[in-house]
Parts: sequence; structure tokens; C-alpha cells
Amino acid sequence: MTVHDHPTRRKELHQGYRELNQVIPEQMKGFGELHRSACADGALPKVTKELMAVAIAITQRCEDCITLHMHDAVRAGATADMVHEAIGVAVLMGGGPASTYATRALEAYHQFSA
Repeated sequence: MTVHDHPTRRKELHQGYRELNQVIPEQMKGFGELHRSACADGALPKVTKELMAVAIAITQRCEDCITLHMHDAVRAGATADMVHEAIGVAVLMGGGPASTYATRALEAYHQFSA
């Protein structure tokens, strides 16, 4: 399996977001507010919401989304068992294609939790 450098990719993505913020500031402001409010602690804790985002990213085949949300899930306190179960649900819902992206999610977890 090819190893992706998720911490470096996260930094690259954040640089891209800074550039987008300069050219479409209103849209990025709105997106940032949506992201913060959607992932904030509420009836569901932040860690659960971030793991949901990881599972959706797997089924949508968005490697960059896996990178960003796995980082935030780990930071919110996701344990290995929690990550494994979220990946299992994603594979259930996404089938074979999701199983290939699940390998990226597990790789990202190992890198961000190290």
C-alpha cells in the first residue's frame, strides 16, 4: 500500500483554504461557520460528528476529507476502537469502493495518533 503523508497534506490543504479565503472570502466565511457549527459539541459530541464525517468521506471517496476529518477526530479524542467501528460502518454503507478508501482512513489515524 502506498503511504500518504496525511500531516503534510493537511498543511497543503490549509494553505489552499487560505488562498480561497482571499479570492472568495464571503463564501469561505460561510463555509467556515457551517463547519464550526455542524461539528461543535451538541446532542452528539464533536468526536462522534468527526467520525461521521470520516465515514462519509470514505463513502464519498474524498481522500482529502479523510485527512482533514481524521485529524479533527483524533484531536477530539477518537480512540482506535472508535475509528475502527466508524470505518466498519463506512464499508457497510459504501461496499467495495469504500473499503479501498477505508485503508486511507486507517493510515491517517495511525499518522495523526502517533
